[in-house]
Amino acid sequence: MEFILEEIFKAPPKQIYESWLNSEKHSNMTGGQAKISNVVGEIFTAWDGYITGKNIALVPHRKIIQSWRTSQFKEGQSDSLITIDLLPDKNGTKLILKHENLTEEDHHYKKGWVAHYLEPMKEYFS
Repeated sequence: MEFILEEIFKAPPKQIYESWLNSEKHSNMTGGQAKISNVVGEIFTAWDGYITGKNIALVPHRKIIQSWRTSQFKEGQSDSLITIDLLPDKNGTKLILKHENLTEEDHHYKKGWVAHYLEPMKEYFS
């Protein structure tokens, strides 16, 4: 299963990219503690360790690709994959988040992205 979410933020792509890949800014942006870097291959944690993953590919200020899983993933379940595209928009940045390689039972993560990332980010970047 996969899904795509889109949102406009009142910030330039560079600011969103740098906030996503900085531990202190990511934590402030979402409200959950994160340990993350802007280095390909580095492991990260977010939301107080609930989320773990690895930076797979990074295109500065344009694209972030990460492996992604939560502590709720079943034993033996493969990591999912998130791709975040940051597109310049007249109002700031259009963020397109694609989340793939999920099971049918993982549909609740779509609401989680909205509640725990997109909504707090709208406030953070306003």
